Amino acid sequence: MSASLRSSPLALTVLALLHHEPMHPYAVQRLIKQWGKDQVVNVSQRAGLYRTIERLHAEGLIAVRETTRDPAYPERTVYELTDAGRRVAREWLDQMLAVPKQEFPQFPAALSHLMMIPPADALRLLERRAERLAETRAGLEAALAAQTDDLPRVTAIESEYLLAVTEAEERWLRSIVDDLRAGRLTWPTGDS
Repeated sequence: MSASLRSSPLALTVLALLHHEPMHPYAVQRLIKQWGKDQVVNVSQRAGLYRTIERLHAEGLIAVRETTRDPAYPERTVYELTDAGRRVAREWLDQMLAVPKQEFPQFPAALSHLMMIPPADALRLLERRAERLAETRAGLEAALAAQTDDLPRVTAIESEYLLAVTEAEERWLRSIVDDLRAGRLTWPTGDS
């Protein structure tokens, strides 16, 4: 395998689903959404999924099992996991679980430039974010509550994580909003 192939949440998910059973890319995308994995893996653009599958195939991590042609559908290529794909998937999973990676999400980057806007604008925008976080939290809580008892807890553990992170961010954000309202968080404004 070439060193050019880096792990990614989408690549790991494709390998994991093909570990479950061979399937064509559309079925992979459908299963990601059906199983709720689209909360943690971006499959909104099918082209990204196809590029990932092409990379995995080029690296020998997946192989073509068969190509089918049905008059009602376009030609479909069914992929299966190779032994190399199993090994790499396990390596990636071990690494992703054990070693925190420095990620660069948008929100902390925006916070680092908060002084560009007046405190009143910051308050309004952060209140809006807190409201959206509350909606997200409620949705995650509802989804977890609706999980059927016939599925093991591990099938939704990423939703538990997302809920914990959302709750923590919402709690922190509300404290910042309170500090802005009370005047405990200020910065110089004006034209320099």
